[in-house]
Amino acid sequence: MTLTMGSLFDGIGGFPLAAARYGIKTVWASEIEPFPMEVTKRRFPSMAHKGDITKLSGKLLFPVDIICGGSPCQDYAEEIVIPK
Repeated sequence: MTLTMGSLFDGIGGFPLAAARYGIKTVWASEIEPFPMEVTKRRFPSMAHKGDITKLSGKLLFPVDIICGGSPCQDYAEEIVIPK
């Protein structure tokens, strides 16, 4: 039996990439940023992209064995100061 996964705050698909190395198939992902979504679409063409997490309905998502999620990191990026 193949385990399945859904990925929230997917970014460039880091969790799905790691999962694939262990035979886990990521069925759907939620992400809103265009560039990361394009990266994930190239890596995983059969993965369904569900868009904005605030608009998801569990009733409409395909059931999966695992749900993972990364913390949105935009607030961290604002705190990084790179010295010149």
